[in-house]
Amino acid sequence: MRTSKNELSEKEKELVKYLMADCHSTGDIQRKLKRLFAGTIEQMLEVEMEEHLGYEKHSSAGINTGNSRNGYGTKTIISDYGECEIAVPRDRNGEFEPKIIEKRQTRTDEIEQKIMAMYAKGMSQRDIEDTLREIYGSEISQGMISKITDRILPEVNEWQNRPLDSIYPVIFFDGIVFNSRKDNKIISKCVYSVLGINMEGQKEILGTWISENESASFYASICSDLKNRGVTDIFIACHDNLTGLNDAIKSIFPKTKNQLCIVHQVRNSCKFVPYKDRKAVCADLRKIYSAVNLDDAEYAKEEFREKWDKKYPNILKAWDKNWNELTTIFEYPQEIRRIIYTTNSVESYHRMVRKFTKSKAIFPTDDSIRKVIYMSATEISKKWTVPVQGWGLAYSQFAIFFEGRFTA
Repeated sequence: MRTSKNELSEKEKELVKYLMADCHSTGDIQRKLKRLFAGTIEQMLEVEMEEHLGYEKHSSAGINTGNSRNGYGTKTIISDYGECEIAVPRDRNGEFEPKIIEKRQTRTDEIEQKIMAMYAKGMSQRDIEDTLREIYGSEISQGMISKITDRILPEVNEWQNRPLDSIYPVIFFDGIVFNSRKDNKIISKCVYSVLGINMEGQKEILGTWISENESASFYASICSDLKNRGVTDIFIACHDNLTGLNDAIKSIFPKTKNQLCIVHQVRNSCKFVPYKDRKAVCADLRKIYSAVNLDDAEYAKEEFREKWDKKYPNILKAWDKNWNELTTIFEYPQEIRRIIYTTNSVESYHRMVRKFTKSKAIFPTDDSIRKVIYMSATEISKKWTVPVQGWGLAYSQFAIFFEGRFTA
């Protein structure tokens, strides 16, 4: 025989009977629950006052104790049931500190958790304000919402400065640009993210750093930060040829190999190629980066030079300039090449961050950027529960090629 999934105790059945009495709609039930909620809070405050004073209400035990009840104050609180007014007991000495609803607290923890959840999902402060007004009939200003979300800043700082693993086989660098206010002007700020593949093959955001300008010193500070937080070795660093990043990595992690993103290199090569030639150019470039080994790649590059150099001389100039960092992939088998040939992992992460932040056109402060990036990263990383594709074979190859630096 089937039974209800929501089997009730006897006490719960009594409560249901109370709610059913004189109720003709879900709205009637909601209003009764609201009164019941307020009444329960008031009763709990009464109990707290008795514990504070050490005697029950109207008890003669309170005579000459030096403190006594002093009537009630009123407070409007916002909860899942909307706004409700409660009576808060007071003591004559003003020493009563309620726990269930603290002094100056006007919202239940559940409401603040909902605000944080809406903010994490990318809703703007204005959208959150409108949503709370529509659902709960309550007014919480954008300024108050900002103060509530600011409470997460210590957690953001703790996350940014947390200890890291000592070894990361692969890390990816990439940046995402946001508009921010500074001295009453709108400026662009780039948030640089470092995504690591740890020894278990799982993706992990190692941190984010905000800057207005790219520079070798800024990238060196990122690498120094990683080292100070416990990273002792990185096997391969993948990035989009950011100016000064190669040198910054080598100065802090001299054994690390650099691999430029092949996809970006091809994209930049075809940027000024007319549509009629683009497909053929891309096909011939593919022969270079998909070659079996470095010798074949160099041969394919010279074939490309003979065919296209007169028409598009700038393409191979860029490939020649970056050749050493573009061809790191040929030092390793396919299992590793598949992971390091592109920075798509971190770019995909930034695309998801953009979805969370699309409603926020301008950020007022760097802290507001840090908050939303941290909350976005937390939400996104919940889905990173399995190793990257093919990690089992790649792990074995890393153990061979980085023997002596590799620890299981």
